Amino acid sequence: MYTILRLNKICKNIYSIFDEKYTFSDDCDNPDAIILRSYNMHDYVIKDKLLAVGRAGAGVNNIPVDRMSEAGVVVFNTPGANANAVKELVLCGMLLASRDVIGGSLWVNTLDADEDVPQITEKGKANFGGNEIFGKTLGVIGLGSIGVLVANVSLCLGMKVIGFDPYITTENKNKLDERVVIVNTLEELYNRSDFVTLHVPLTEGTKNMINAEAISMMKNGCVLLNMSRAGLVDLKAVKDALKVGKISKYVVDFPTVDALKTKNIIVIPHLGASTEEAEDNCASMAAAEIKDYIENGNIKNSVNFPQIQKVRTGKYRCCVLYKADKGNTSADIKEYISKQGYACDMADSIKNGYGYMIIDSDEIIDLSPIKDSNILRVRNI
Repeated sequence: MYTILRLNKICKNIYSIFDEKYTFSDDCDNPDAIILRSYNMHDYVIKDKLLAVGRAGAGVNNIPVDRMSEAGVVVFNTPGANANAVKELVLCGMLLASRDVIGGSLWVNTLDADEDVPQITEKGKANFGGNEIFGKTLGVIGLGSIGVLVANVSLCLGMKVIGFDPYITTENKNKLDERVVIVNTLEELYNRSDFVTLHVPLTEGTKNMINAEAISMMKNGCVLLNMSRAGLVDLKAVKDALKVGKISKYVVDFPTVDALKTKNIIVIPHLGASTEEAEDNCASMAAAEIKDYIENGNIKNSVNFPQIQKVRTGKYRCCVLYKADKGNTSADIKEYISKQGYACDMADSIKNGYGYMIIDSDEIIDLSPIKDSNILRVRNI
């Protein structure tokens, strides 16, 4: 029996994925796995039983990934599960930034019932005019699951689209409409774009990537959209640019105190993935990833360990998580198995200094004689 700790309210559809071998708790002290959305886990005490953490969403800033890795805990996320929901909010953001729908709606609702509302609105609507997005150029930074959808659908609205992503996968490149122009530098994207939308993770390398220098390369009156993470943007630099019209609007889905009540900043209350469909998709994917790992040792969409999905070729499966940046742990395990005469089928991979090995055999493989501090966890399933 496995216990799943829920750190956030999770969609009920996960219960159709987990079977009778699983129980659920909101306060278990030593669970086998954890499923969550935005709960802050940085002070969480990791216990020995914990095998996996499933984030029902793409960002993992709320999870202490480094500590989890050292404890041999696989952290999963759900890239692409909420992509359509975020894509739609980006489109909404572009339209709200181009047409003063918010201001017009607030104004018309101040009118009194005894006034001639149609006549007054006809006279006053000129104060809320705007521009069309048709024919404008959209620059998409980050061509992952969300960025590709945003790029493709914007073409359908009559926009010109350029993209930048030096790490684009072959799969996503194949999904990208051939009319999207991929540029080699951010400077070129900034120079050509009427709208710039961000779809990259928040890392040390991307923190404050939209700063005064980046903004200076943008077209005058550019609209900046940030549905990824607040930390990607230097808000002070954006405010300075708004004052002089270098940026006309900033649309952000991550409210901070400094962004509130600021002219030409449209603050959205983190609604990117807040649709019933997206929450269902994310929860289902996280549950399936956890279940497959616990029962079969397969890893898909882990942010800290390599992906290995292997069809079973033996009665037993031995799963080994190890540090790969020091020593020769993988070679040592393989040499030991060979010397012991185990007949087995192996898969081994490394990612960001951590390794994962699956060993299938018709007998239980005992790796306890190997005294290697780089081995983080060994499981036989």
